[in-house]
This record gives sequence, C-alpha cells and structure tokens, in this order.
Amino acid sequence: MHFWDILHRWDQVLTLFVNSFHIPATDQFMMFMSDRVVWFPLYLLIAFFLVKRLGWKKGLISILCMALTLLVCDQTSNLLKYSVARLRPCYSGPMLLGGLHVLEYRGNFFGFFSAHAANAFGFAVCSSILFRYDTKHTYKAFIIWIFTWATLLSLSRIFVGKHYMGDIIVGAMIGSGYGAMIAMAARWVFARFIDKEKIPSPERQRDSSNK
Repeated sequence: MHFWDILHRWDQVLTLFVNSFHIPATDQFMMFMSDRVVWFPLYLLIAFFLVKRLGWKKGLISILCMALTLLVCDQTSNLLKYSVARLRPCYSGPMLLGGLHVLEYRGNFFGFFSAHAANAFGFAVCSSILFRYDTKHTYKAFIIWIFTWATLLSLSRIFVGKHYMGDIIVGAMIGSGYGAMIAMAARWVFARFIDKEKIPSPERQRDSSNK
C-alpha cells in the first residue's frame, strides 16, 4: 500500500469518527455554521469596526484586502478541486457504507480542498492582523472569538458530510497563508504611504520650530 493510500485511509477513519458525533441539535447547529449566507452580516460588522478603528483610508484598504483574501482562497480551491479530482466523502461508497451522516445536498463531485475552511481561516488571520495595527487595543477577545468561529465553521463541513478532515486542514493552512501575506502587505502600505503623511519631514519640523 502506497503512502497516499495509507494517508487517505486514515483521513477516512478520522472523518467518520468526527462525523459520528451527531444529534438533532448539533445537526441543526452545524448546518447553520456551514451556511455562507448567514455570515454576511458578520463580514459587514467587522468591516465597519475596521473603518472605525483604523480610519477610513486604512479601513477601506483593509476591506479590499479581506475581499481579496476570500477571492484568492475561493479561486485556488476551485482550481485544485478539478486538478486533484478527489471525490467528496458524500460521493464515496466506502464512506457511505461506513456510516457517513450527510446533512446537505451533495453539490459538485470534488472537495479538495475546502473553500469554506480556507475562507474562514483566511478571513480570521487577515482581520486579526489588520486589527492589531491599531496598537491602542490588544484585540485578544476578538482573536479568540474569530478563530473559534473559523474552527467551528470548518468542522461543520465534516459534520454535514461534504469534506474529509484532510480537506479542512489543508484549506485552513492555505487560507491562513493567504490571509497573513495579504494583511502584512496592507500593513506595509499603511506604514509606507498613509501613516508616513502624519510624520512631518525634518524640513517642516525646522520651519515650525523657527516660527
């Protein structure tokens, strides 16, 4: 048996184990977490506070960067799904026979990697780094909350039967990487082009001191 076959087998076992923890209450909760549409108000709320805390210039750039993170995560996921062509567990005979609990419509055939996980962790990382540019606050509570949200949203994709654990882990790693790179690029723009305007040049400092 090849390494990838062994890895896939363990991925199946772990996915079935996580998926087996379901009762009617958790089923409804995980279906709610898995629904992208219900989280649009959250995105708008975070965008509002970014503008409030960072100012309109940096806030607008932050919003564009978070949107870019979601776009890049989504498109990378779509590209790899059809390149790798790994069937979702809900289309796998062995997974269904093994007791996979499916809560949603099955959707398209391929699921590597999870766009939900990539988007959630990309958004969490990007927003956390951008908020931390405001040094007046620590944002510890926000960071704990947003990563808890991202984790639950990602795990919900296993509970509804749409993804393997491996899809979630890879998606979270790729999303975190994109979120960190884009947010750090935004912070560089803030420091280089926006906050620099607030620091008077040496010539202006001398002129003001001579008056």
